[in-house]
This record gives sequence, C-alpha cells and structure tokens, in this order.
Amino acid sequence: MSTVNKISAVTLLIKDMGRSCNFYSKIPGFKLTYGGSHHDFFTTYEIGENTSFYLNLKLFKLNGNSKYEYSKNLVKIILHTDDVDKLYYYFKNDQIISNLISFENEPTDASWGERYFHIRDPDGYLLSFARSIKV
Repeated sequence: MSTVNKISAVTLLIKDMGRSCNFYSKIPGFKLTYGGSHHDFFTTYEIGENTSFYLNLKLFKLNGNSKYEYSKNLVKIILHTDDVDKLYYYFKNDQIISNLISFENEPTDASWGERYFHIRDPDGYLLSFARSIKV
C-alpha cells in the first residue's frame, strides 16, 4: 500500500506576479524552476537541495470575488530552516524583502519544541519559518 509521506507542492493564489517573485526569489534555498516574470500566469520554485518540494504561485484576478481575502487566511506554510534567527535578521535587514512583507513576531521558542517566526508575504499569506529545538 502507498502512503502519503511529504508535501510535494503548495500553490498560492497571488495578485501581482512580479511583486511575489521579487520576494520569493530572495529567500535562500528557493530555486526558480518555471516562470518568474511579471507577465507570467504561473511560477514554480523548488525548495531545498535534492528535494521534490515546490511552491507554486498562480495569478488570481479578484473580479469582485471576496473568496480571495478569505482564502489567504486559511493557508499557513511552515518552512524549516537551519537558523531561524539568522533568516529573521536577513529578512529584517534586506530592504527589498522588509518592504514587501509584514512581520507577525520575532523568533520565539514554542512549547511544542520549535523556534519560529511568522511573516505575511506580499499577498498576506502566513509563512512560518521554524526549526526543531530541544525542550
């Protein structure tokens, strides 16, 4: 019997491909594999080395549809990193990134054994950057 054992890809609906690609292209470990231009409808990033995990960005036009605002709050993507604090300070000190996102919190040790921080990407999606710690 086959079992599901990892996330292969996550697709986010976005409003501005150029703005989102400008952000995601700056994250260490994200490799652009498809699209990436402001006029593309679809873009894919491979995350990490020798993996098959992908983040997809799909252009979404509102046309008066309130589901977009609702849907971005249903998604939280947790991305593991080897140094939460280093990545946080990179985001804080990079002028392009810090102007594209909003920070939800500073790096924090959680009771469930992770150190993490949250940001909102350029379209308001919640991203959590974390690493396991010993409790």
